[in-house]
Amino acid sequence: ENGHKANLRHIVVDVIVMNNNQILLVKRARQLSNGGKWAISGGFVDRGETCQRAALRELKEETNLDAKSVKLFKITDDPNRKNEDRQNIAFIYIIKASGTPKGQDGEVEDIKWFDIKNMPPEKDFAFDHFEIIQEYLS
Repeated sequence: ENGHKANLRHIVVDVIVMNNNQILLVKRARQLSNGGKWAISGGFVDRGETCQRAALRELKEETNLDAKSVKLFKITDDPNRKNEDRQNIAFIYIIKASGTPKGQDGEVEDIKWFDIKNMPPEKDFAFDHFEIIQEYLS
């Protein structure tokens, strides 16, 4: 990144996984940016990969879940996103998934289903994920 002087922006995907009135959250591993905080699954889009494919891959890598359906919820391109160390543009997907979630890629410290009325407090969320979830729920 040219010593943090590059003018490039990164493309990421974030994944909202709902099951009835529960949302799947992952706790980011301590060595990552915003480590130890809860988040929706997601990550960088690889070269040669569509955003939708990246969303499915990241979900599988972080939770071991397979998707049943994928729908684009929104694109967030604010260059001043909360708690970002770079200017990511996020494609946020809503995914229906099946299986038992299991963290497996070293980027996830914990993974849990939370009732939407009993999620962790906003201060315990990475990035702007709390706000994204609130927007989705409204």
